[in-house]
Amino acid sequence: MDLIITDGDMNKTLDLSALRSFVAVADIGGVTAAAGKLNLTQSAVSMQIKRLETLLGRRLIARQGRGIELTVHGEQLLDYGRQILGINDEVWNRMTHEAFEGKLAIGVPPDILYPHIPRILKEFSDAFPRVEVKLISTRTAELKEEFAKGKLDLILTTESKNAKGGEKLVSYPLKWFCQRGNNQIWKKRPLPLAYEQRCIFRKHATDSLDAENIPWDLAFVTASCVDCIPYISAGLAIVAVLQGTEPEDWQEIPASAGLPKLSEFMIYLYITDGSESLLAHHLASIVRDAFLY
Repeated sequence: MDLIITDGDMNKTLDLSALRSFVAVADIGGVTAAAGKLNLTQSAVSMQIKRLETLLGRRLIARQGRGIELTVHGEQLLDYGRQILGINDEVWNRMTHEAFEGKLAIGVPPDILYPHIPRILKEFSDAFPRVEVKLISTRTAELKEEFAKGKLDLILTTESKNAKGGEKLVSYPLKWFCQRGNNQIWKKRPLPLAYEQRCIFRKHATDSLDAENIPWDLAFVTASCVDCIPYISAGLAIVAVLQGTEPEDWQEIPASAGLPKLSEFMIYLYITDGSESLLAHHLASIVRDAFLY
């Protein structure tokens, strides 16, 4: 029998973490024991299996008293799962051998460097200690140009429209932020803004203010968006950035402040098909886990 994936979408990808949890539960005979073996919580294992069932559109495990029993589809998946995980583990063991070496050049816009990229780089470095990773942080347009020239192996981009050739990871809403505890700054007119000169969000924010006839002023303009952080943290201006990428000492300005609602921006992933493609795909897997889960 063939493994059936619903929706007729042959581009669906199995979640290997969820598949590993399923195989462990099936082999051990219980969620609690499997969670202990995998060093996960019981609820995390249950959620992963539920996600796998939702993806495949099939019930995989049924309760049988205090234990569990595989459904027909679960038995079918178990054979495939063991094979898939075996190949995956073999590849990882081979690629992480201390004799393996390589180089990767990756690009990320400065507006999404935090909070995920440091953890992504550390996880990849731990898995591939002999691989040299070069990080380039500049705006999306420049990253796409360098990627097209073959100078970057993997890039992330922030884009307001659907992009060709990339994999859409997630959408984040653009939100207004100010210093945490500052309850007056957004009431000032003209509204003080702080932005990097070529920031992709700057024009969108100012156009939205113009549409609402809200006067504004660029109180601080810099060549690097990182330089804006202390200015905003000092309570001297506000800014619109992607929700979830703001520093801990910022707060979202409430809707009651009357500032215009802003659009969502999409984060795209582009992967090379060049000589470092295999390494890039391993890094991409870590990137997906960071942004999607």
